[in-house]
Amino acid sequence: MKNKFLYTALFALTLTACSEQELIEQPSTPTGGTEVQLPTDVTSGELLIKFDPAMTEILDRTLAVATRSGGAMTRSGIPSTDEVLAILGAYHFERIFPVDPRNEERTRTAGLHLWYRVKFDENTDVKEAARRLSQLGEVSKVQANSRIQRAYKKQSYRTYISESALIQKATTRAGETESIFDDPGLSYQWHYINSGVNAFDNQNELQNGSIAGCDVGCAEAWKKCTGDPSIIVAVLDEGVMNTHPDLIDNIWINEGEKLYAGKDADGNGYEDDQYGYNFVNNSPVITWQDISDSGHGTHVAGTIAAMNGNGKGVCGIAGGDGSPNSGVKIMSCQVFSGNYGVSLDGEARAIKYAADNGAVILQCSWGYNSALASLVDGYVPGPGSEEEWSELYPLEKEALDYFINNAGSPNGVIDGGLAIFASGNEYAAMPSFPAAYSKCISVSAVAADFTPASYTDYGKEVTISAPGGDTEYYNPVGKNDPEIWKDGIYSGSILSTLMKDGQPAYGYMDGTSMACPHVSGVAALGLSYAVKQRRHFKATEFIELLKESAEPLDPYYSTGAVKRFYRNHLTHGASATKVELSRYIGKMGKGLANAGQLLNKIDGSGSDMVVPNVYVSEAATSTVNLASYFIKGENLTYTCTSADTAIATVKVTGTLMEVSGVKTGATRITVKVSNGTDQTITVTVRKKANDNGWM
Repeated sequence: MKNKFLYTALFALTLTACSEQELIEQPSTPTGGTEVQLPTDVTSGELLIKFDPAMTEILDRTLAVATRSGGAMTRSGIPSTDEVLAILGAYHFERIFPVDPRNEERTRTAGLHLWYRVKFDENTDVKEAARRLSQLGEVSKVQANSRIQRAYKKQSYRTYISESALIQKATTRAGETESIFDDPGLSYQWHYINSGVNAFDNQNELQNGSIAGCDVGCAEAWKKCTGDPSIIVAVLDEGVMNTHPDLIDNIWINEGEKLYAGKDADGNGYEDDQYGYNFVNNSPVITWQDISDSGHGTHVAGTIAAMNGNGKGVCGIAGGDGSPNSGVKIMSCQVFSGNYGVSLDGEARAIKYAADNGAVILQCSWGYNSALASLVDGYVPGPGSEEEWSELYPLEKEALDYFINNAGSPNGVIDGGLAIFASGNEYAAMPSFPAAYSKCISVSAVAADFTPASYTDYGKEVTISAPGGDTEYYNPVGKNDPEIWKDGIYSGSILSTLMKDGQPAYGYMDGTSMACPHVSGVAALGLSYAVKQRRHFKATEFIELLKESAEPLDPYYSTGAVKRFYRNHLTHGASATKVELSRYIGKMGKGLANAGQLLNKIDGSGSDMVVPNVYVSEAATSTVNLASYFIKGENLTYTCTSADTAIATVKVTGTLMEVSGVKTGATRITVKVSNGTDQTITVTVRKKANDNGWM
């Protein structure tokens, strides 16, 4: 979200020292390294350390003993490390990522099982502790732990509107959107379908307006697909209001868990996580009612998955067609609550949780300040290169790599995950990290006429752009932003779901925070269509399609045109800022995200879905829904035969293939389909196997 003055990007991950933001110099020091640099606001008495892989067996034994005893760990079991920990006054020692048997094999492959959090006495010199630990041969990385903070003012720009007001206003606006869905706010969601005639046109003396087609192409896309519940988008943000009437049916639910039950029913390492998890408070209760909560997470979620065709509020890009269970699902991984941000180890857990629990898109409208952010404007520059960022935030990078490499499935619609980040709002010629990480999707923002939003970060590292709104460009000079939409100032901002005073509402925000979920929504809609077409993509393949389908922006920037806007539109008599659009050529990614063109490219791309191989224990049964792997598979019939029934038997009930393990070994099952096709899969039977085949 973009603030009306020169505030840092909403949800910038800054670690603040009292009132001053400090550049974080987190240690990642090799064995025998130099002095370790720590931020001034490091969490008192905490360090994050990663051990050398050779220490795995010792650490596992120590963890197993603590688990059996039911007590907390205080030491690693490694004599040299424990000697230092004792000297330093360590009293608590725990693995950062909880054990999830379903995903433990890949956790270890990624090396995430080697990360531990250590707590020390309050009087411990944490900088000295970091130095001592970094010199140990068994320790590969040392990092401070801090809480990430939002660097924005509570009074940052947002405009509320009630549902009744939406209905009233919609009656005055007719257009092409009426024939698509009956949601009253759709006619004001120019960012989905832009007619080029909008209420915010020509509101100030600069006569800035909109251009038809500057949107994400929903009109064309919705003819083919409106969403699919198998696609899960993890929203790392403030808590998403999961009771909002325009979101409630598109909220991810962990069917194996029940809130307040007091147990980890599905064994994923988190108790009661029925609706996601609050990583700020280490609780399954998602919150949004703190006086300092802005509704940012709820607004972001609505852009992706507000329920379409329900006659209420607004639409979401992948919000379904009005029928039950037709939209994509929102998983709330809460990383901000009130005035508090999650700790750095909690942020990493949130990212991994998303991958391990079914999310294929990571929606992140936050980031550090850009390295080119101006000190004069009050911004403290962040990491300037991928190398610097990975050295300062090694745990963050490893968690993101885990999501990017392990989300999805080799047998699902996408193999790997899409980590989508806002580029930042510092007016800077470089996106912030993690957005600038080459494996992430970095999103810049445009106004309603294809011009770069006045505030957006840009640069060669940007992947793609999307509508973000632009208050500075459209609002009248010297006119206060209304709290409630009532006097005809529409600001060219982004309309979505909101909450006000803990109650459901709707409203406008702008910023790269708002552009980012447009790309997440477009990607989610594209994957939904791939599900419908039974197409499979590697994550890298899908990212290329996303870029190839974007509407080019450089032609708008190569005409010699100048963008004029009021950087502080509240000041009477302010002079307009002038920016030559040529500076943005090649720096707004591949262009404006376009769902319609993406869905067109999905046709004929990727590869056919294949029935997965089966891992099953002796005397156990594994069930596969064959309909998921064939076009209109729910209308087909299936015949399955086992090559060796002494090892595994198989039967079909409707579209469900049930494979039962008999004795240890391997055999093959042939699946014949009524459409004339057939596939052969391998069945592996062991005395004990878990859901993903890890023995």
